[in-house]
Amino acid sequence: MYICIDFDGTCVSHEFPNIGKDIGAIPVLKKIIANGHRLILFTMRSDIEIVTSDECNIHKKGGQYLTDALIWFDENRIPLYGINSNPTQCTWTKSPKAYGHLYIDDAALGCPLVCNPEISERPFVDWFRAELLLKEMNIIK
Repeated sequence: MYICIDFDGTCVSHEFPNIGKDIGAIPVLKKIIANGHRLILFTMRSDIEIVTSDECNIHKKGGQYLTDALIWFDENRIPLYGINSNPTQCTWTKSPKAYGHLYIDDAALGCPLVCNPEISERPFVDWFRAELLLKEMNIIK
């Protein structure tokens, strides 16, 4: 199974442009991999030198933001099958949307969230409940 995973608010707390705090994703992501599934990082993070947008709610400083997330996966020994795309889909579609059987994202309707102001001002994925759902779906054991 291909599982697309968001990063900020999903793998770590919301701290962009920095890497957020541990929210319990690491052991569950490792179980997903151990059960034969493939993770595709599906994030808005990118490496950008110059930000030219006039949007008021965005971070206007360039940086290696995607690289920082990839380092997090590497340091936590969580292999990625793809980064913002599924490597196999180019053989059957030109769609820019990463193909996955399941998407785990704090912004997704129905994704279990937790609010803990000691960790983050914004809600983030409740990995205890997410793990239970993944077990109920027989995605992990």
